[in-house]
Amino acid sequence: MKRRDFSLTAASLALLPLAGVAGMAGAQTPGGAFKAGTDYQVLGKRAPIDTPAGKVEVVEFFSYNCPHCAAFEPRLESWVKQLPADVAFKRIPVPFVGNDTEPKQRLYYTLEAMGKLDELHLKVFQAIHQQRQSLTGDAGIVGWIEKQPGIDAKKFNELFKSFTVVGKAKRAMQLTTDYKVEGVPALGVAGRFYVDGGTAGSLERALQVTDFLIGEARKG
Repeated sequence: MKRRDFSLTAASLALLPLAGVAGMAGAQTPGGAFKAGTDYQVLGKRAPIDTPAGKVEVVEFFSYNCPHCAAFEPRLESWVKQLPADVAFKRIPVPFVGNDTEPKQRLYYTLEAMGKLDELHLKVFQAIHQQRQSLTGDAGIVGWIEKQPGIDAKKFNELFKSFTVVGKAKRAMQLTTDYKVEGVPALGVAGRFYVDGGTAGSLERALQVTDFLIGEARKG
């Protein structure tokens, strides 16, 4: 979703289940390379990265409030599992899509700090978009967490408003600005390139473009 409207059409969402992006990171379209300014954007000023030398950083910008992100998540997760060892993937929860985004940014980073993302990340999407549960504000989020088996609610509460988690949410806002993100889901590569379903034409093709950009980033 864009800050003010939808960035993807129903047709592009329908492409999500298609199997198999290009087999290797760095792949191209059958007709040749993807084009800057058409299929993806090159940032005028590089965004900061948090990845060791020799690694290519790929960032997904998303919002728990975004139905497109919820639909994209299973396909994205499958793609992430096939990334080469020299690619470092991370997610950034954006500070837009709906009026209650900052608490959900902190939800993401609290789950990360607790080592519970693998267990609960997809469940948050399901709770909001399939089960229609109200994860609104701090109280709604904490209430949902308290119902999850195996989660230390007291520890969650301590981390949820901690300096570390609040700081990560603020840095997420800055990185969203640095990448000039206008819609989600979107992908950033190496602090240099930006692609989303709008630029690429579909989310499935956005993954192919990202594979290509990983190859470009390796060239330095």
